[in-house]
Amino acid sequence: MPDDPKNKPAKNKASQNKASQNKASQNNELVDKVCEDKVTDGAGDELVELLGFSHAATKVKTFPTSPGVYLMKDDAARVIYVGKAKNLRSRAGSYFLKAAAEDQRTAPWIGEIADIDFVECETEVDALLMEARLVKDIQPKHNKDLKDDKSFPYLMITTRDEFPRVEITREPKEKGVKLYGPFPSAGALRGAIQVLQRIFRFRTCTLDISESEERWKWFRPCLLASINQCTAPCNFRISKEEYRRDIKRLQTFMEGGKKRLLKEMHDEMQAASKAMDFERAAVLRDEIRMLEKLEDRGELDTHVQPEVFYIDPKKGLTGLRKVLGLAETPRIIEGVDIAHLGGGETVASLVQFIDGLPFKPGYRRFRIQDVDGIDDFRSIYEVVSRRFRKLSDSGESFPDILLIDGGKGQLNAAMAAFRDQDITPPTVISLAKRDEEIFRPGDSEPLRLSKSAFALRLLQYVRDESHRFAQHYHHILRSKSTFDR
Repeated sequence: MPDDPKNKPAKNKASQNKASQNKASQNNELVDKVCEDKVTDGAGDELVELLGFSHAATKVKTFPTSPGVYLMKDDAARVIYVGKAKNLRSRAGSYFLKAAAEDQRTAPWIGEIADIDFVECETEVDALLMEARLVKDIQPKHNKDLKDDKSFPYLMITTRDEFPRVEITREPKEKGVKLYGPFPSAGALRGAIQVLQRIFRFRTCTLDISESEERWKWFRPCLLASINQCTAPCNFRISKEEYRRDIKRLQTFMEGGKKRLLKEMHDEMQAASKAMDFERAAVLRDEIRMLEKLEDRGELDTHVQPEVFYIDPKKGLTGLRKVLGLAETPRIIEGVDIAHLGGGETVASLVQFIDGLPFKPGYRRFRIQDVDGIDDFRSIYEVVSRRFRKLSDSGESFPDILLIDGGKGQLNAAMAAFRDQDITPPTVISLAKRDEEIFRPGDSEPLRLSKSAFALRLLQYVRDESHRFAQHYHHILRSKSTFDR
């Protein structure tokens, strides 16, 4: 009699549970052997796995006790898990204890660990933000969280409004605003904003207030004005100049000028405590803690979240066709950047965009081999030579545009590589960070585009992605197998 289809899911689930139990049992034995240092010589896959796990368990003991991110790798040097830690040695080391092999969250996969690396961070917040970025970019198979498009919030001040407003947003604008963040905790940021509003009395509403429109003289302010947490520019109770001075004070506070304010609040708290006004002292204590939480934030350049700054790829590519005078709209753009690691080692990153969007399988890393010391020009010459010699010899297509991070010198180094390799180059340009100038071969003057131009924004995206790829991930690249030769 054929099997009843209704029974199949249960049967499959039972098989999965049995396999999981067997795997957990194997992991238990593996951890026991490693913890007891009972690794012996021999042959076979089981011993290879054991040696890999043992190697990682030994290596983690050398980790620093500072905050950071750890990266678990399998025997093919693929990152399979990324985690953050307040204490790298302690947290990463916990995966090699017997308890980890008995925990249902980790038991099914810790046996895959063959190596481990770390990226040291200055603070726990840096570690948290870097973990989120790495998980989104690498998509390790055993990270269940942080793989979606959810982003961290920013504090945004709309500087182009006549009466700037302050808001918390996960979808920040790129122009006409001043941004702070990203912040790891939206709740902590909201609490801090409430305290700041009592001090600087800014507006958080979305009203489009204009000093030239008299109708605002008869507008009824909201409750925040009644409780003295807003100066009510919606009713012209404050001039535009005075209101902007308050916003400037807020910006100064956010940019490092908060020591004086916090000292005043500490003094007031101490005075309230001595006067036995413990309720007021407790309120001030909580407000101080919330303001101090504003320190727990990332930096716009370091902890970039490209998914929150939308760039229209179609308009960007159309714009590039126009400004570069191309016969057809480009589809494939590659960007090259150079990074210098500790000890003078130099690596290069290459990112690939298809139809204006990052194509992660096309990303490459190169260990610079023929350059002594720090020399960006010779490093660019080497990586361009190697990249396009390989493409040419294998008959693969070139990108439509090659973007070099740098100025005229970096561009000339790339063009020299094509000349010496006797290879006809694609469209090659460089983008200088300082003034965002575009250099082209044969042109004495750079091309300068509007900062809001779609073409420039797309090039900046490619350039910034190649820089981030080089800087953020060089700690992952210690295995030679992760570099192109």
